[in-house]
Amino acid sequence: MLENYFDMEVSVARKIIYLASPYGFSQQQKSLLLPPLFQSLEDLGAEVWEPFARNNQIDFTQTGWAYSVAQADLEDVRKCDGIFAVVNGTPPDEGVMVELGVAIALNKAIFLFRDDFRRCTDSEQYPLNLMLFSGLPKVGWEDYYYTSTDEIQSPIKALYSWLRGK
Repeated sequence: MLENYFDMEVSVARKIIYLASPYGFSQQQKSLLLPPLFQSLEDLGAEVWEPFARNNQIDFTQTGWAYSVAQADLEDVRKCDGIFAVVNGTPPDEGVMVELGVAIALNKAIFLFRDDFRRCTDSEQYPLNLMLFSGLPKVGWEDYYYTSTDEIQSPIKALYSWLRGK
């Protein structure tokens, strides 16, 4: 019996990452841009909560559906371990910014994705509004900032280490 104990595979709970993006509003973005992000995060070992997929259970024909969606998203941000936020645009999507603000306030792990080359800041140091970086370390914030889907898999970036508990 004891020898079987040592042979058992230890099951470790995967960290939950909330994928905040505006890509679900457009069928083309939903089918072309969302899957590579989702897959890259999942391939690293994360349990990915993508709000557009998770809110399919909401009946959009019912009065008050928008409030239900907002509450469901807020609850998911509260329950997740971290957030991977797509911050493209000038400025980035306001819904993503609210989700990111909540995650920062709750001290969640924060990871930013921007493959948009336009600058959206007054700061020379940061490519976006400086408040978006308030949830990242002062030194080494670049390790939490991704500019391509290829970078998501990088073992030298923060997401890789965070998902492995390092």
